[in-house]
Amino acid sequence: MEIVCPAGTPAALRAAVKAGAHTIYCGFADETNARNFPGLNFDRSEMRDGVSFAHAHGAKVLVAINTFPRAGDEVIWHQAIDDAAASSADAVILADLGLLNYAAQNHPDLRRHLSVQAAAANADVINFYAEAFGVKRVVLPRVLSVPEIAAINAETEVETEVFVFGGLCVMAEGRCSLSSYATGLSPNMNGVCSPASHVEYSDDQGVLDARLGGYTIHRVGKEESAPYPTLCKGCFNAGGKSGHLFEDPVSLNAERLIPQLQKAGVTALKIEGRQRSRSYVAQVVRNFRAAVDALEAGHTLPEGMLARLSEGQAMTTGAYKKTWR
Repeated sequence: MEIVCPAGTPAALRAAVKAGAHTIYCGFADETNARNFPGLNFDRSEMRDGVSFAHAHGAKVLVAINTFPRAGDEVIWHQAIDDAAASSADAVILADLGLLNYAAQNHPDLRRHLSVQAAAANADVINFYAEAFGVKRVVLPRVLSVPEIAAINAETEVETEVFVFGGLCVMAEGRCSLSSYATGLSPNMNGVCSPASHVEYSDDQGVLDARLGGYTIHRVGKEESAPYPTLCKGCFNAGGKSGHLFEDPVSLNAERLIPQLQKAGVTALKIEGRQRSRSYVAQVVRNFRAAVDALEAGHTLPEGMLARLSEGQAMTTGAYKKTWR
């Protein structure tokens, strides 16, 4: 199976390639991609150089243009597709119907993947995207079990790509509104989830408070690991009870499920984390490349190498096995 790795910077892209990633996904340094953070992403020159470097080492590059355009400003997103094609990218990852149509009409030879932001979670809608826009691969949302993924693959010829490691949102991708409510900026429109400019930390007698848009979302002690400051992973008070919305802050880790995912017909394993460091990227890629190579050779899969890279030092298989805690 293909390992699809994140790269938020040119340095992370090179690290991923050297660590053995088959494919790298990245985005331009603007609102056309859903990880529009300061200091991350690629300008046009960096994208061209990154694609050239990857191709020279036998790897592919996918360009994520996965936010939804503002009415009247479509040219910004159209230009991103044009520039991805000009950079010789191997595919674009799109969510918006209009952008899929633009790419199909203007760059028919540029491979089109359906972003997880489209929240396509059944064979009927996936087949629609394939028939209407020539989509070759769909990134499945992180709400499906392994049997559900197998059922989808039995009813479509479209390749499926699934997340196997990294952040785990409790929302169905493409349907988030919490961050928009707190900050006024939409992850699906502005390309920011919990934007850094809206995050504040304060120390209250050894207890660290994290706030987003004025809302306190975490309180952790000195010896506790602070999770990434997103509202969906925050602690809520409701119905007289206090707790996390879905689970304690943890990372998705489906390394033990790789054989099951292969049997379910999955084409590609996706690692989350374009905002992560190049050392993080390299270590995760090496681990999953070793697992995939071992599976192909009929050997026992290595395990347990990623525990210290997870949020709160805790991991879950999430919806894949419906065991959240």
